[in-house]
Amino acid sequence: MKWLIASDIHGSAYYCEKLLEAYKKEQAERLILLGDILYHGPRNDLPGQYSTKDVAAMLNAMKDEVCGVRGNCDAEIDQVMLEFPMFADYMLLPLGRQTVFVTHGHLWNTEKMPPLRPGDVLLHGHTHVPVCEQAGQAYYLNPGSVSIPKGGSWHGYILLEDRTFIWKDLDGCEHMTFTLPE
Repeated sequence: MKWLIASDIHGSAYYCEKLLEAYKKEQAERLILLGDILYHGPRNDLPGQYSTKDVAAMLNAMKDEVCGVRGNCDAEIDQVMLEFPMFADYMLLPLGRQTVFVTHGHLWNTEKMPPLRPGDVLLHGHTHVPVCEQAGQAYYLNPGSVSIPKGGSWHGYILLEDRTFIWKDLDGCEHMTFTLPE
């Protein structure tokens, strides 16, 4: 199993294209998007090559490999533009005996934890800052942002292979690694 996990494209055709190049280079089986796919939001500057139609077209071309959750900048009309499911507030991914709770981060986060068992993972974007830390008896992971990184971080994603999460920038350089204990 090899999944590429990314968040906060915010309508940037430039960074979406770089993300899809990384996806192909990594030979991932599934692209999981953590929300804020098309719209840039009122607090963010326009990201490079802002083009929601182009981003939708790029992602729709690989709709059988993409799934996602809704972010705070995603609207109902975005689901009309996108041909893969992305309007749920969260999804649960089984990873052995543990569960990965996938969400954007504006509803469920470390301040408002979802119901998790010890060793489970809360995976969300929203903050635009990569994170790997313990959150109570669970783990909190964040890939950062594809197009608008914050806090001095990089344009990047997480590659999940088996039980190992690897934070990479869009050029493929590794920044952090975490293997989920069994």
